[in-house]
Amino acid sequence: MTAPVVSPKKKDAQIFPNVSWEQFEAIEQSFESIVGVKFAYLDGTLEIMTINQEHEDTKSTIVRLLEVYMDEKNIRFYKRGGPSLGDKALGARSGLDESYNLETKKQFSDLVIEVIVTSGGIDKLAGYQRMGVTEVWFWDDGILAIHHLRSNGYERVSKSELLPDLPQDVFTRYITYYDQHDAASEFRALLRQGE
Repeated sequence: MTAPVVSPKKKDAQIFPNVSWEQFEAIEQSFESIVGVKFAYLDGTLEIMTINQEHEDTKSTIVRLLEVYMDEKNIRFYKRGGPSLGDKALGARSGLDESYNLETKKQFSDLVIEVIVTSGGIDKLAGYQRMGVTEVWFWDDGILAIHHLRSNGYERVSKSELLPDLPQDVFTRYITYYDQHDAASEFRALLRQGE
């Protein structure tokens, strides 16, 4: 009998209410040289999260697989990296994991990817809605939750509407594959078989 796989317990996000935008920027700047810390800010509430190697490995695998897919399907994309999105006028900023513009460069991303390592915290979708981010993907304990922006807010959908032909079940399975390089190679081979 094999032991069940147990995910590491999530850490609680550190929440600080009543923080002005100027205070937030000063705090964020003071952490510039510290690796493994992410910030989110919404309407005066600051969230500080720590990230670990498992988070970075998972993020890198998702990014690699997604870019294999977009390359194979000849989808023009502009990787924006993981800098914070948002500004004072919106009252929101989020330190995301990865983001993309599809087809053309835009001020805010079409697609944002977040790997969840903390529980609790601010409503990131509220901030992304203000930025007009079309789709937000949350990877949380082996589940890919996709949220697509509608006129009244985000709706959780069963598959990406930005990338409707993405074989989500296969994509998700390869995120947890034993080896990132093999996952990308095998995923590419499967995509080519479908041509």
